[in-house]
Amino acid sequence: MKREVPVEQAVGMALAHDLTRIIPGEFKGPAVRKGHVIREEDIPLLLDMGKRHVYVLDIGPDELHEDDAALRMARAVAGPGLTLTDPHEGKVVLKALHAGCLWVDEERLWAMNRLDDICIATRRPGSHVAAGQSVAGVRPIPLVIRRAQVEAVARLAESAGRGQDAPARPAAVIDVIPYRPQRVALVTTGSEIQTGRIQDRFGPVLREKFAAYGMDVQSQVFPGDDQAAIAHAIVAACEAGATVVCVTGGMSVDPDDRSPAAIRTAADEVVTYGTPVLPGSMLMLAYRGETAIFGLPGAVMHDPVTSFDLLLPRVLAGVRWTKAEIARYGAGGWLKA
Repeated sequence: MKREVPVEQAVGMALAHDLTRIIPGEFKGPAVRKGHVIREEDIPLLLDMGKRHVYVLDIGPDELHEDDAALRMARAVAGPGLTLTDPHEGKVVLKALHAGCLWVDEERLWAMNRLDDICIATRRPGSHVAAGQSVAGVRPIPLVIRRAQVEAVARLAESAGRGQDAPARPAAVIDVIPYRPQRVALVTTGSEIQTGRIQDRFGPVLREKFAAYGMDVQSQVFPGDDQAAIAHAIVAACEAGATVVCVTGGMSVDPDDRSPAAIRTAADEVVTYGTPVLPGSMLMLAYRGETAIFGLPGAVMHDPVTSFDLLLPRVLAGVRWTKAEIARYGAGGWLKA
């Protein structure tokens, strides 16, 4: 445990944690590091910093220092797509080794954070992260934590996660899944675009979105509004090797909007038609074999962030969504400013 002693009586004792010094406009950081054995010559500096008392550390066999605890917990939750920083002031940061989709087993993370004295915070699950980006922080709340709490985190990390139920999903609590090589095809509906009356605006937007992931659009066709023609174009794209097919437009309830029915005809599985996310609530996600098929509403064309942006990274990483997982986006699914 830590105990408080007057500075003048702390000579020969080890500091329990870093002591931060602030010189406005010049310096902010640790002036004396944890573990430092206090010397007589340190006393004036400590008094100048306003430290008339300091914590010194007495750790029992059933306790862990915050740095040791943070490192043990970080190692327990991190997958192979992550690297760990050295502990600093009781915190370890998890960083992406490569670009990809952030995976978080939310149920196990929730169970860990329900334990007393535990803090594990991540970026939004399923989001795109760049190589080297910080994605999570791990720390105990107190300076000295009971060893049993850290061991409880480790047990939860080792328990059966979703990854063991579905091989395509990581078993780690937190990981970054690298993107798979993709062949993207666009099926742009609308007779007004097919006939040239209106210029296609979906294509440039989607090419830019996929370029942000380092991917090119391989093909684009314009089948008009005929349901059979749209379905045929989807199937043809899949058979030509497309791994992602984006069907643009025709996703509302208007009589001429045939895209949902065409996608149902072409797909083996429809994950969802509709999401609890605004903008982009009329999005559809389906699969034909291993090919993901998106039905994209008009919001994707003119709003910078929609349901498509939330779902796309995980699809590009090769991890399938379920209807239940998409339903969770209702909490936080209002994306408008």
